Amino acid sequence: MQKVLRLDLVSHGMTEATRKARFPADESLTEAGRRAITAWGRPAGARVLTAPERRATETATAMGLSGAADERLRDLDAGVWRGDDLNSVPQAELYAWLTDPGFRGHGGESVTDVIARIRYWMAEIASHGASTVAVTHPAVVRAALLVTLDAPPKSFWRVDIPPGSVTRLHFRGEWSLHFAG
Repeated sequence: MQKVLRLDLVSHGMTEATRKARFPADESLTEAGRRAITAWGRPAGARVLTAPERRATETATAMGLSGAADERLRDLDAGVWRGDDLNSVPQAELYAWLTDPGFRGHGGESVTDVIARIRYWMAEIASHGASTVAVTHPAVVRAALLVTLDAPPKSFWRVDIPPGSVTRLHFRGEWSLHFAG
């Protein structure tokens, strides 16, 4: 029987952008976001990777984790919308962004771009053969879930990833979603 490889995806804690429904910039966690993060023991022998943004590295620190930054774990690039309130985006563009996984009208990444980036990253994790903890963003966790479940890109926005949550995936020849009991 093949050894099970674990991949724990940790969504960063609460930020002002999350709280106020803004497209994120490189902001810190809120004080409430810091308090909500609990120390967490990584699986034995697991390496730790973090997204390069401040909110991800602060979440890792609050959890008692330290690890290498991995640029591939960065958040979905919102382009010119970065830092803006969702209500400031023209309705037609916001609708296109939420319904067309290939939309790049903001000059950043599309949902399909993020899914492709994470698909390649997950293949590398699987080939590396070591359990991994990745402290990252809800968009990255969504993308990993779509890759795992072979779900269509249009389902990206149908998955809610709460701040500070941990999603565990297992790999034994292929990825599977694991719910702890």
